[in-house]
Amino acid sequence: MSAVPGPARTFESVLIRQCAPTLAGLKPGSIFCVKFLDSESVQQKVRQWDKKLSPRGLSAQVLLKRPDSMLIYIYRKKHLEQILFQRDYQQFLRESGYSNANLDGLLAQLILRLRTRPEFPHEIGVFLGYPLEDVIGFIENHGQNFTCCGFWKSYSDPAEIQACFDRYRRCIHIYTILFEQGIPIERLAVSA
Repeated sequence: MSAVPGPARTFESVLIRQCAPTLAGLKPGSIFCVKFLDSESVQQKVRQWDKKLSPRGLSAQVLLKRPDSMLIYIYRKKHLEQILFQRDYQQFLRESGYSNANLDGLLAQLILRLRTRPEFPHEIGVFLGYPLEDVIGFIENHGQNFTCCGFWKSYSDPAEIQACFDRYRRCIHIYTILFEQGIPIERLAVSA
């Protein structure tokens, strides 16, 4: 008996699986890694998807380019601004070494850290919509002593976070099915 091949692992299939909650408007940002043989074709895909998703209030950007892969960020600018410019998030970012700037400035600082620092900048969690308590908890506990683990390690109420994880799983499941049935990503992306 031969194995049934799964769906092809294309840029778009990875985008839908890793970013469905962001496309659906459930979270402000998602990241995913793409391996490549030709970096220009991936950068072209990112520009193409940035243009296609822009009318829906979404942006696509390369955060980090490695010799054989890229870290891609899909985000909702308005949603992200609503979160990052709250007083407690601003204080956290200042304490983490970010200057008070607009969103583009904060993203430029995050990109610089990704590209120049040997250690991964764990504050990236706030750019992905993780609760501030969980981002701080992860940093302070060095990834240990969490109350539950799923899409991230949480340090807050496990029941509440598990309910969030369940919503994300359902969203990914539904979006994957719809995408495999031929519904274009542009139609699956909820307008801001």
